[in-house]
Amino acid sequence: MAALFRILLVEDNPADVRLTQEALANGKIQHELIVAKDGVEALAFLHREPPYTQAERPDIILLDLNLPKKDGKEVLAEIKADADLRSIPVVILTTSQAEEDILLSYDLHTNGYIVKPVDIEQFFAIIKKIKQFWMSVVQLPPDLTR
Repeated sequence: MAALFRILLVEDNPADVRLTQEALANGKIQHELIVAKDGVEALAFLHREPPYTQAERPDIILLDLNLPKKDGKEVLAEIKADADLRSIPVVILTTSQAEEDILLSYDLHTNGYIVKPVDIEQFFAIIKKIKQFWMSVVQLPPDLTR
């Protein structure tokens, strides 16, 4: 794993972005949080399209389903259909508890589906668990695209 753990957060809600930043801030693991505000921006970042031509591949993607321009399901489908991107773990982090969203996300090969809790302390606890698992426990695949 790289010394700097890169997280791509695809989230259009500024409050959720801020909460995620705060939740990730405390801890010993060095990380970089990149935020994409919609699905189109996220895919441009991942494909290293302008203005992201120098973007580093993220180690994990935290993806909301309810996004403008291109929703999270479309983004997930494109990521998992791309041979260069499909090995990046994608964790759905959304307010949707709809069974069809959960089933479709797993059909599209998400690596996890988490419903955002409305309680701030629970939200912090969830982000902390995501951080611990994906940054400390799991062995991630190397970036072979460069």
